[in-house]
Order: sequence, then C-alpha cells, then structure tokens
Amino acid sequence: MSGLLSYVPGVNLILGAGSRTPAIRLPHVEVHHIETNPDKRARSLKHLLKANHANYSILYHNLQFDNHNPHILSSAYLLGATDAQLHDIYDKQIAELEPWVPSPAEVCEDDWQELRGDKRYQRAYVDFFEDQLAMQFSYQWKPEMEHYMFMGNEPLINCLIGGPFAIAKIIHLVGHPLIHLGYAYEIDCKEVAMEALALASVQYNFMHKYLDDKSYTRPAPFTSGSPLQLLIKLSTDDRFKSLKNPSLGDLEDIFTSYEGPILEYWNAWVIDDPLKQFELSQEAAVALLVATVRPGTHAFNFFLVHLLTTSHAVRILLPFFPDKYHMSLVRQWWLLVLAVFIIQGRPQPDPDNVDKDLKGKTWKYVEDKALNSAWSTDAHYVKAIRAMKEASRTWGDVHEQYLSSAVTFVDNFNGWTF
Repeated sequence: MSGLLSYVPGVNLILGAGSRTPAIRLPHVEVHHIETNPDKRARSLKHLLKANHANYSILYHNLQFDNHNPHILSSAYLLGATDAQLHDIYDKQIAELEPWVPSPAEVCEDDWQELRGDKRYQRAYVDFFEDQLAMQFSYQWKPEMEHYMFMGNEPLINCLIGGPFAIAKIIHLVGHPLIHLGYAYEIDCKEVAMEALALASVQYNFMHKYLDDKSYTRPAPFTSGSPLQLLIKLSTDDRFKSLKNPSLGDLEDIFTSYEGPILEYWNAWVIDDPLKQFELSQEAAVALLVATVRPGTHAFNFFLVHLLTTSHAVRILLPFFPDKYHMSLVRQWWLLVLAVFIIQGRPQPDPDNVDKDLKGKTWKYVEDKALNSAWSTDAHYVKAIRAMKEASRTWGDVHEQYLSSAVTFVDNFNGWTF
C-alpha cells in the first residue's frame, strides 16, 4: 500500500518523505547550446536540424513512421561525431523522408486540444506552435513549452509515450514525443522543441486517461521497488497466457481485456525512494534490451530498445520539469514498458546473457562502434549506445554493468528483430 500512497500528493508526508510532492533529484545533463556555439561541429548540427525542420515532415510513409533525424544527429554529435559524419548521417536519413504536405486546416488556440491525435494536422501544429513562439513568447521556447505542456485538466505531458500507429498490424507506440523533447532540452534547439510539441499533439492517444484520471491509481495486491522484479513476475503470470501472438496493433483491445492485471503491475511499483527507484528503472531498461538476448542469436528487439531511449529522455527531462510532474513522466514510462513487454511476449532478462569479460574494452571502444561501424547511420543503434553511456555517467558504473551491456550490444548487434 505504501508504494501506491507514495506518489499520491500529500500522503508522502505521512510516510516521512519530507516533501509534499515526490521528486527525483538529478543534476542537469550538460546542455549544448548549438545555436550560439561557434564550433564547426555545433554549427553543422544546427544547420542540419534547421534543414530537416524546414524540408521534411515529422511523420511520413502514410503518417506511420517518425522522422528520426534529430535523434541520431544529436546522439552522434554528443558521442563526438565529426561534421563530415553528421552530414553523412543526414544524407542517409533524408533518403526516405518526405516533404511537408498541407494540413486540412489551420490549428488555433481555440481548437488545438480538440484536434490532438489527428496526424493529418502535423504541419498545422508546427505552424501553430511556431506562430505562438513568435507572437506570444518572444522566441523563448521553454516558457512556451511549459505553457502548452502543463495546461488544462488533461495536460499534454500526461501522454508523451506516443502512437498508436499500425503498420502491418504492428503499432508504433514507442515514445517518440518523449524522445524528441529530451533532445530539444539537451541541445537547446527551438526547432526540435516545436517538433516535439507537434508530435505530442498528433500522437496523443487513449493512454493519457491512466495519468489524467486518478481513479486508475489504486492499491495493488503486491508491490516491489524493483521494476525488473515486477517484470520477472509478469513474465510468468498465467493470466496473460491466453494472449496468442499479440501485436501492438491490438493494444487498445488488450488494455480493454486485461486492464485489471495490467494496472496491478502499474500500481505495484513502489516509488517511496524516487531517486533509487529511478536508478533501478534505468537498470531495467538496459536489461530489457541486452539481457533478453541469448549469446549468438543477435536478436536485439526494435521495440524494447525504445524502452531504453525513452528512459534516457525521462532522465534528461526530470531536472527541467517542476517536481509535481516527475511522477507523471516516470509512471507513463512504466506504463509503456508494461505494454511493450506484454506485446513482445514477456521476455525474461537473464544477467548471464551479458558478457562480463570486457577484454580491456572501454567506452572509447563503444563510441567508436557507434560512429564508425556498419550501423553508424542506424538511429536506434546510436541512440541506445548514447543512452547507456549517459546512464553510466549518471549513476556511476563501479561494477561496469552499463559498460558490459554496451560492449555486449555493439559486439553482437546485427540488425533489429521485430
């Protein structure tokens, strides 16, 4: 019961947390002000992000795929990519992107919330938020972000996990608005920030209700402070055995049929020591990507990697957001984890799948693999490496568990499984 109460406002005072609002106290990551940095690499990143923003839509391929250019360009830059490497990545990415197309109508202050979830309005949302940036916020994107992210009884911040987009019965509910927003803050880029607001708007979906409606936060019959332990328990829960070949395309139906047990696990995560529980959540995100893959199979899962990259985005955003929204960020990430984990067949992580013998390999070796391997233009590969490195920096890596996971990943990666 204490796990549930620990993130109900006010009750944590009774539990001795000492603060009316649970918060995760993390230092800011280094912010790279690319707009004003005279370094050539920074200028190249700035120009490429502006070109991407002006020329290519944030959604493409029948509004089913996300434009990952800001993600991989920023990740590669932060890992030390040269300006030539950044241009090569950009050229590879734009080969499949599509130009902007007009929306059915403009978005305005009166209807921007009503139109949320309609992908056809992606251009109109970008135009709306950019107009507001100029006319109402004096080109200061962070005050605008806070205004539109936090306003109303159903604030945008409560649905940053994105989707759902069905592709061959597979749905892309993989947190791209959250990821996009994290990069906007980390590189201080207004173009990426406007795209993030637009993405959050057009990918708004049914899952917001679990954060907006407090009745879904209820006592669970079991609790744990470890997300990984809850996932291990979930992997053997017979109540989900009747799910045959589930796909993310059936996600809303799955939530309708299995809402009770899903919410049990959602509410079971004890968050009475927020900083420690968030650290454990990052460990779980890495384990889901790396420790679920048996040696020699190279079966790194495309959807599980998003649980790591969204966790990284949460880590970036927490120091920037008011305390009262910290639990919203962390709990919607946990809801995304449960959804993807169930749909992907509830794979159980095994620490023995991670090679502990580093053979002298360091983060320099991993970074080289990110920037110079055959996969250096794969956005999710590069983002995963960056996320693991930042987790290592955030928590320290005394036992080199993050480094071991990263080395295991780069040494065995041979493309994604779906």
